[in-house]
Amino acid sequence: MAPPPLLRAVIMGPPGSGKGTISARIIKHFGMKHLSSGDLLRDNMQRKTEVGILAKSYIDQGRLIPDDIMTRLMLNELKGLDRYNWLLDGFPRTVAQAEALDKECQIDTVIDLDVPFETIKCRLTARWIHPTSGRVYNLEFSPPKVQGIDDITGEPLVQRDDDKPETVTKRLQAYDAQTKPVLEYYREKGLLKSFSGTETNKIWPHIYTFLQTKLPDVSQKDAATST
Repeated sequence: MAPPPLLRAVIMGPPGSGKGTISARIIKHFGMKHLSSGDLLRDNMQRKTEVGILAKSYIDQGRLIPDDIMTRLMLNELKGLDRYNWLLDGFPRTVAQAEALDKECQIDTVIDLDVPFETIKCRLTARWIHPTSGRVYNLEFSPPKVQGIDDITGEPLVQRDDDKPETVTKRLQAYDAQTKPVLEYYREKGLLKSFSGTETNKIWPHIYTFLQTKLPDVSQKDAATST
């Protein structure tokens, strides 16, 4: 019997849309290899590879990393995953990157997390941290006992620059401007599957059901073998 065809998927969603949580669940249930452009960039910068040094020079100047550098980084990594089902996260970010990816491999599906910007803004700006310990509070889900104060030390909490309302708005606008054409590109190819909602736990079952039509749930198999 021929092995089932491999699944090549991309996940897209604005910062704060729950992409990390959803990706982790996809990997757990469907055993896909997860390739995050952010993780890969950090790893290459840490190891001071040629691409890493190049990328860092752009980041340090506050500039976007050019398409050809990102494409080289990701495609190089994908070469080692040709026998696996995989999920790309954070790439492609531009139509040029999507076209370069198409030349190398056939994408089967693009999972788009369609979470309203207002929801994301509330979610991200509700995050406060205790700088010394790194403890994170969320005013909606896990607020401190006293507003603005760390539960354990009684020291003041701070909001990261990234989580300040004006920064969050800018990040979301930048994502929208950059990514809309990519979503359109995949929509025209008939590959885009949008999942709308305001809560990750309510969006997840729909994504799970959709992926079950393409791959078996390996977590159940693991559970069966370990009992």
